[in-house]
Amino acid sequence: MSKLAYLGPEGTFTEEALRLLAPEAERLSCPNVGAALEAVRQGVADGAVVPLENSLEGGITSTLDELAGGEPLTITAELLLPVRFSLLARPGTEMGHIKRVITHQAAHTQCRAYLARELPDAVVIAAASTAAAAQEVSVPGSPYDAAVGAAIAGEHYGLVEIASGIGDRDDTVTRFVLVRPPGSLPEPTGSDRTSLVVFLADDHPGALLEMLTEFSVRGVNLTRIESRPTGSGIGNYFFHFDFEGHVADARVGEAVAGLRRVCADVRFLGSYPRADGLSPQIRRGTADADFAKAEAWLDAIRSGRG
Repeated sequence: MSKLAYLGPEGTFTEEALRLLAPEAERLSCPNVGAALEAVRQGVADGAVVPLENSLEGGITSTLDELAGGEPLTITAELLLPVRFSLLARPGTEMGHIKRVITHQAAHTQCRAYLARELPDAVVIAAASTAAAAQEVSVPGSPYDAAVGAAIAGEHYGLVEIASGIGDRDDTVTRFVLVRPPGSLPEPTGSDRTSLVVFLADDHPGALLEMLTEFSVRGVNLTRIESRPTGSGIGNYFFHFDFEGHVADARVGEAVAGLRRVCADVRFLGSYPRADGLSPQIRRGTADADFAKAEAWLDAIRSGRG
């Protein structure tokens, strides 16, 4: 049985994702994403489950930055988890009793319309996480009447659901990833995703276009691109890329090698099965067989047999 760290405390959506990804694993709650990943780097945990991307708010910056620095780690799996918020309170609490609600700021943002409509006079207080909010409400004599969080948090802290599905949108999804120390990659499945962090060699006109061209000319479709500051001054950025395919695919391998030639550094974050099961459309001339034929043709010319 492996031990997996996760963004805690108990009752977070991340714990729910971990239970789905690795139900038999021992769970290690960590106070933040950095601590969860550091537990893997230090050998305290065999892997970590952390949020990477949300369909409403985009990339999770703390995760993006932690993966870009420190000892390298590799993504080996992903999970798309529908985000369903509940209004949680101590047993016996009625809607009319709720005057102070506590939750994470992101949850407040995603449930703003419900709270304004159903609890217009309630004050909303920010917490470190939705699970921490539920924990606060569960404490005897708590100044908070209710929390907004995952149903799993109610189970952990003895709260009941006053209302469920209170998010302003019912199609919100968070993408979680399982991260492990570098090692053998998952085998290609035909429905894979590859992730990289890319650092520019220098800032010049067309620098981003040069990187994108490495993907375009080989028919590699990007699923996410995001810039993050390097911290070394205004205007200095590195880039996160997610794209279709496995590094074992010829078109993907050549694109990654092309980026390595023109960029200061490329950090490989992994090739792993896509949670949505979608397969890429292989453009004419970019299948593995096409690359093999072209390479054989070039070898023949170089050897004088062409």
